[in-house]
Amino acid sequence: MSKVQTIIDQLKELTLLEASELVTQIEEVFNVTASAPAAMMAAPAAGGSDAPAAEEKTEFNVVVKEVPADKKIAVIKVVKTAMNIGLADAKTKVESAPFTVIEGAKTEDANKLKEELIAAGATVTLE
Repeated sequence: MSKVQTIIDQLKELTLLEASELVTQIEEVFNVTASAPAAMMAAPAAGGSDAPAAEEKTEFNVVVKEVPADKKIAVIKVVKTAMNIGLADAKTKVESAPFTVIEGAKTEDANKLKEELIAAGATVTLE
């Protein structure tokens, strides 16, 4: 097996959090960026004129869509900490899914919380 294929196989086994850390390390070590420039991402509008680039969303609502019964305790702990509420309130929130955990969170914070909730067993979306 080639070195490239070995690396690809190892990448397939990474969690999303580990993959995010890998991207950060690659950016730092090789002084590159993983995001494409906005000009490259914007497609020209009909008629050949350039359309203004759409603004990249920087704030998200973290929404728990579903929590399996066997994962409630782990999700309650994450929700309690993230929302800075009591245990009873966190339990009520989790049992009333879907609900918004945080509104207007920055991209990095929203992704981190999403990963924590997914790791605890919740189905989560960013809106």
